Amino acid sequence: MIRVLVTDDEPLIRAGIRMILTSADDIDVVAEAANGREAIELARAQRVDVALLDIQMPVMDGLTALAELRRTVPDTRVLILTTFGAQHNVLHALTEGSAGFLLKDSAPTELIRAVRAAAAGEAYLSPGATRHVVDSLASSRTTLRAEQARRRLETLTGRELEVLALLGEGRSNADAGQRLHMSEATVKTYVSRILAKLDCENRVQAALLSRDAGLES
Repeated sequence: MIRVLVTDDEPLIRAGIRMILTSADDIDVVAEAANGREAIELARAQRVDVALLDIQMPVMDGLTALAELRRTVPDTRVLILTTFGAQHNVLHALTEGSAGFLLKDSAPTELIRAVRAAAAGEAYLSPGATRHVVDSLASSRTTLRAEQARRRLETLTGRELEVLALLGEGRSNADAGQRLHMSEATVKTYVSRILAKLDCENRVQAALLSRDAGLES
């Protein structure tokens, strides 16, 4: 059973997340917190597997709590809840060791999928938010970064480059599979191989490399 902590300063949002997650047979919401400080205390006491953190909260915000959780309970995986207007916070969260992020208006099935992925030690990055973050950084791309990115992509096969280009567009594995006439499982295998070859920790890093190199689908 995956033990989950839900953190948000709005009781209705916490209740909605709880209802969605407890509909899954393998997920148990064992605690709720209204701010980052409470989240840290509960994560320590309840030994949670996955902590969901909102960013904007009173007393202690989600990013500060993330850093403290990674320091004191490193086995707890942290997922950040965000909105399109907070892409700079998303980047901060990823560099601080978040297991990923998803949008607050995500579908219920995506929320469950994200928690399962985090509990399994995988990164989960909402496809829609991934595209938004990548686009926000595109304007800062330099010639040097583009050349470095292109050199790193030289290790990939033609098919791997096609999959990577779709990651750069923020496509999910299912979407990429439809575009390339592959099964979702096959795309997932390609993504894992791409991350390993490029020494990337998650899909966002790979997508940024794709955009830096000017790769297009």
